[in-house]
Amino acid sequence: MIDAVVLLQELVKIPSPNLPGDTRAIAAYIAEVMREAGCMVKMLAPEQKPEAQSVVATFGQGAPVIMLHAHIDTVPIAVNEAQRWSVDPYAAVIQEGKLYGKGSVDDKAPLAAMMAVILEKAHPLPLTPSPLRSEREPENAKPLSQHGNEGEQIEGTLVLVAAAEEETGGVLGTKWLAENGHLPMCDFIVVGEQTHNHVATAHKGVMRATVRATGRSVHATNPDRGVNAITAMAKAVLALDAYHKELATRPHPIVGVPTCNVGVIQGGSTANAVPDSCVVYLDRRMVPGENPAVVQDEMRAVIDGVDAGEATLSIGEFQTSNWFESTAVSALAQTFLGCVEGEFRKTLAPQPPLPHGEGESENPYYPGPIGYLPGSDAKHLTGVTRGEMIIFGPGSYEVAHAFDEYVDVKEFASTVNILRAFVEHTIRD
Repeated sequence: MIDAVVLLQELVKIPSPNLPGDTRAIAAYIAEVMREAGCMVKMLAPEQKPEAQSVVATFGQGAPVIMLHAHIDTVPIAVNEAQRWSVDPYAAVIQEGKLYGKGSVDDKAPLAAMMAVILEKAHPLPLTPSPLRSEREPENAKPLSQHGNEGEQIEGTLVLVAAAEEETGGVLGTKWLAENGHLPMCDFIVVGEQTHNHVATAHKGVMRATVRATGRSVHATNPDRGVNAITAMAKAVLALDAYHKELATRPHPIVGVPTCNVGVIQGGSTANAVPDSCVVYLDRRMVPGENPAVVQDEMRAVIDGVDAGEATLSIGEFQTSNWFESTAVSALAQTFLGCVEGEFRKTLAPQPPLPHGEGESENPYYPGPIGYLPGSDAKHLTGVTRGEMIIFGPGSYEVAHAFDEYVDVKEFASTVNILRAFVEHTIRD
């Protein structure tokens, strides 16, 4: 059997920070492991960023076509962050049931679980060196030659997508793969992210914008002769805060409410001068169903409605990453939900109801659907599925991007069990 924990450790030990986004080392490792298992493997990267390599590995043939997707890049270790870790961020140590490391939960745990179940289905030959297989082989393990590299005795296709560039929006990763014909049309897609092994069917989108205030600078000894850009911006910030509160009246059933956050403010150069410029950077989270063009118009109306006096206010430089929403009513989705609930009943004590904004249920073993509050590459995959798509994986996004990032080893084992059960139900030998 594949030792999925050791596989996860090997992935964590290969740094893949983005920025800069060089994933060649980890992509080469994944490609080698999957190729030796008998998968058809492609390493792919856009011309404009050849170091942003993704891997697409395929095993089996025919329907159903199941895609297992996870990203291989991580956020970088910030200046002075390494000193705040209690362990080496790339040592992948296990302490008190937690596997620590940069990218351990986001997103190498889902990736390792997906790789492990495909490797088990492919019955790979031992790898050299071989940390990935236990010393004892299962008695019913079939040699690779009985399956063949084309998977001729497999009814169904498993497609592993190990994608670059997710942490910077996925444009040169999953989006590029999908738009350039590198991904097959699928019957069902599992996007690996941090859902505590629940099934998520929606996430928010994000719109970034810049607000600029322009005034007139004079010496601070006589400020009334100038036009204070920060004072004008203060009025704009209050208006944006009121807009944020109004958004709370528009909840989505499973991802909560849209939001507007003033994240950065910059203005002035010295205390003894009236500032003639001030800039604010906004983060507007969109819930599924919101139209980005309408959201832009709303934000413009907020700024246009501010009485800035002699100063001028403008908003622009919009950047949008869309929301995602699917359903979980198909036979494949219901099978997946059943596998999740079955694992919960075997391994978990009854769970309290999920918090508002992530789905609610009286079932203490409720598998989903829930909402996933951060973004994901799911938004780029809607054009390559004729069925449904879910977001699923171990751990919490609240420890992703943080120092001492970790994944609970038992929860990770449940992720592997759920994916294994789903594959056994849907892909037949």
